Amino acid sequence: MKRFYREVTVREDADGWQVMLDGRPLKTQGGAQQIVPSRALADMLAAEWDAQGDKIDPQTFPMRDMTDYAIDRVAKDPAAVIASILPYAETDTLCYRADDGDALRERQDEAWEPLVCDAEARLGCRFSRAAGIVFSAHPPETMAAMHAELEAMDAFTLAALQNLASLAASLIAGLAALSPDADVEALFAAANLEEDWQAQQWGWDGDALARRGSREAGFRLARDFALAARG
Repeated sequence: MKRFYREVTVREDADGWQVMLDGRPLKTQGGAQQIVPSRALADMLAAEWDAQGDKIDPQTFPMRDMTDYAIDRVAKDPAAVIASILPYAETDTLCYRADDGDALRERQDEAWEPLVCDAEARLGCRFSRAAGIVFSAHPPETMAAMHAELEAMDAFTLAALQNLASLAASLIAGLAALSPDADVEALFAAANLEEDWQAQQWGWDGDALARRGSREAGFRLARDFALAARG
């Protein structure tokens, strides 16, 4: 599509912030007014439009896509989105470890246990740990605490968390990434520990390395989106 606008601006109104193209307010892909809760996120959205050349590249609007998803889908049915996120707690990568005595187990305990313990302390619950891949259910109280944590979130945070948990295969890691002082690179490395361990033993495959880089970039982007939405 050819670029059809010259000026990109941001406007504040009573409900939040909105990007304007040549003075016309943007709408979501679903047809709603694209109003966001912070100037920081609005500036990110405006930067995507401002960065377009003579032709618009639809692949270069990740912030717009997450914003539209938050407004068009999450805000309309948060319960459905919460239901899609909670399974990442039930089978959280950080809770499934190698057998005792395995060289990988030591690394897992070192990288994962502090994250799991921090989540337990913050949520006031207890996560089950298991060796191997046999399912080990968390206590009902733990799942209730996780559900309550998600119910308290706004649509923009839930949209980001859905991506974070999916990319990490861990709701614990996804929640940790929402902290303003989180080390995002270290968090993603922890969630990706098993794959990295295997690569260190046998060598990186070029395609696998590219996929890892893409997933890490998506993880960082989702976290930036969540923090920007908070302002």
